[in-house]
Amino acid sequence: MSVRGIRGATTATANTEEAITEATDELLRELTVLNDLAVSEICFAYFTTTHDLTAEYPAYAARRLGWLDVPLLCGHDMDVTLPNPRGVRMCVRVLLLYNTPRPQSAMKFAYLRGAAAIKSDLETLRGSLLP
Repeated sequence: MSVRGIRGATTATANTEEAITEATDELLRELTVLNDLAVSEICFAYFTTTHDLTAEYPAYAARRLGWLDVPLLCGHDMDVTLPNPRGVRMCVRVLLLYNTPRPQSAMKFAYLRGAAAIKSDLETLRGSLLP
């Protein structure tokens, strides 16, 4: 069994407790379905938000989903000056560490709502790497 990383991001519609929790809940549910995750095998979840989201901790959504034994941590992303093509406002990101026998290449990431722009950058980089 190995520890694998699963990334995801989404955007909230407003800097409110409800909007941040709703967006995070949607993201975590999507990652759970995409990767057939068992909550008991999640080692750790690290959430970050952009500096314009301060009304709630994204980890609260994980607790509401029953992630009671998963260690959770929240922080802020780097404040990269916009407009930057990789910068997304009102963004919630998560990095999950997960125990699984599957290879890292089998892990599926999720980029929802306005955060979908982040994924295109990753795909471009992946296609330009030397063999």
